[in-house]
Amino acid sequence: MKPYIVCHMMQSVDGRIACDMVDKISGDEYYTALDSLNCPTIVEGKVTLQLHVTGFAPYTPADATPVGREEIHVACRADGYAVSVDSAGTLLWTAENCREERPRLCLVSERAPREYLTRLRALGLSYIATGKEQVDLRRAVEILAEHFGVKRMAVVGGGKLNGGFLDAGLLDEISVMTAPGIDGRSGQPALFDGRADGDAFLPLRLTYQSCRVLDNGVIWTRYTLPDAGGAEKMG
Repeated sequence: MKPYIVCHMMQSVDGRIACDMVDKISGDEYYTALDSLNCPTIVEGKVTLQLHVTGFAPYTPADATPVGREEIHVACRADGYAVSVDSAGTLLWTAENCREERPRLCLVSERAPREYLTRLRALGLSYIATGKEQVDLRRAVEILAEHFGVKRMAVVGGGKLNGGFLDAGLLDEISVMTAPGIDGRSGQPALFDGRADGDAFLPLRLTYQSCRVLDNGVIWTRYTLPDAGGAEKMG
């Protein structure tokens, strides 16, 4: 059993999601909409957290011996969690930057250093180590449901994390807010990044649910995927 998972994002008209840009063309409606989705657990990727929480200086272990097996640590029980996805275990959490509204829960792979997990325990942080080289997202969401009681969660970027959840067939709903502005810069992250290309590539079909135009011109559109095992593919 897995939680119900919504990907909730703000983008420009050209589909870019860089926060330094969307902050200039939108207001606080993203967060108001997120609250209304009733997803007390949120999931963010490594780059997003480096930009806004931990900084880019990595954690450097004295002993890099990997954990080497699946491991779960429940530091506390809560109605919702702030989940980070950091396969290598390099986000530099400190006593200061992990004081958040929601308790921090770190997802790492089994190649993360044992020393890193010891640090997380010392900081009072929950963690899940699963997946040999990269976090096994399918297994991780099962653990979130079974061991942490997560029933609804929102994936809030970046683009590669969103793409990972999409390719794993884990998304139930996509909630996208399009702000009235254009980025246009080359190399900026998109709503979904990193899907495999090639001769077998097919786009994924979504099922339209609703659309609202807000007072400041932001368009909020919601879609569902036909089943959590993978979206219907366009022929």
